[in-house]
Amino acid sequence: ALADKLARANNRMWTDHAFYVGGTHENARFLGELERLPGCCGVKVFMGASTGTLLVADDDGVREVLKHTNRRATFHSEDEYRLVERRPLARAGDWTSHPEVRDAQSAIQSTHRLVRLARETGKRIHVLHVTTAEEIDFLAEHKDVATVEVTPQHLTLTAPEAYERLKGLAQMNPPIRSAEHVAGLWRAIEQGVADVLGSDHAPHTLEEKARPYPASPSGMPGVQTLVPVMLTHVANGRLSLERFIDLTSAGANRVFGTANKGRMAEGYDADLTIVDLKAKKTIAHADMASRCGWTPFDGMEATGWPMATIVRGRVVMRDGELIGTATGQAVRFQETLKA
Repeated sequence: ALADKLARANNRMWTDHAFYVGGTHENARFLGELERLPGCCGVKVFMGASTGTLLVADDDGVREVLKHTNRRATFHSEDEYRLVERRPLARAGDWTSHPEVRDAQSAIQSTHRLVRLARETGKRIHVLHVTTAEEIDFLAEHKDVATVEVTPQHLTLTAPEAYERLKGLAQMNPPIRSAEHVAGLWRAIEQGVADVLGSDHAPHTLEEKARPYPASPSGMPGVQTLVPVMLTHVANGRLSLERFIDLTSAGANRVFGTANKGRMAEGYDADLTIVDLKAKKTIAHADMASRCGWTPFDGMEATGWPMATIVRGRVVMRDGELIGTATGQAVRFQETLKA
């Protein structure tokens, strides 16, 4: 599957890239080999069912995955057993019930289990798209084993307003949560608990998202809007420019151990994004390059905009237009370069 993704990415991706190997009960014993394949950024595990079929819900399964990985393993952390119990709470056609079904406790108890298993096995973990204030406070005490991702969606959108306004377009896993939890995520950024910003890019079509809840799929696009949304927080004084750079560049290097990336230094790839911090532009569905053709931030007045992207010294985007041909390559990682 990884080789197939890399082959399909060849001559189609403008930026350098890597893919996860999905961790399962069936392939756990092979993960030490799979995580070393070229173009693999690590093993990803779903402790709670989301879009797709990958799932390792039980402690024994998670333990086996961790025992057979050497690199930092990555987790979608929601407790499947609690999600199943709460599934009847979903109200037909009512997206405001989504964060009730996938409540904060589902994430909190899963992350507690995950950290316990990481310590038991002596392995490192990366917790994706953390959404609760309680998880942030807990993970702050376990930074020796756990790194943390937060997303612009969870930092910017708030329940229940987002569900009332966007309906199915606001549905993602873990869910958009209340202002109390959004404040906790910002605390993670301010206190250095968060290591990296992730887009959690899941570009379902408008037709798919229009299905009535709970048949509607979870996930939203996020790659193209990450920079302008977060630069707007910089412009509004919520986020420092230095912290933004750390979360989008050096942070990914710390988490994944990329080779020759994440810094402006001799010997490193010349990967740069040139931004205009004063540029004002309205984010719009019509400007999205993704074939899904929409964004949850449609109509948002952004301050700060990416003007050019440089990959290994070559300009691949300028003023919103892709330039030349796609020459993205598989990212290399320090741990897989070792003999």
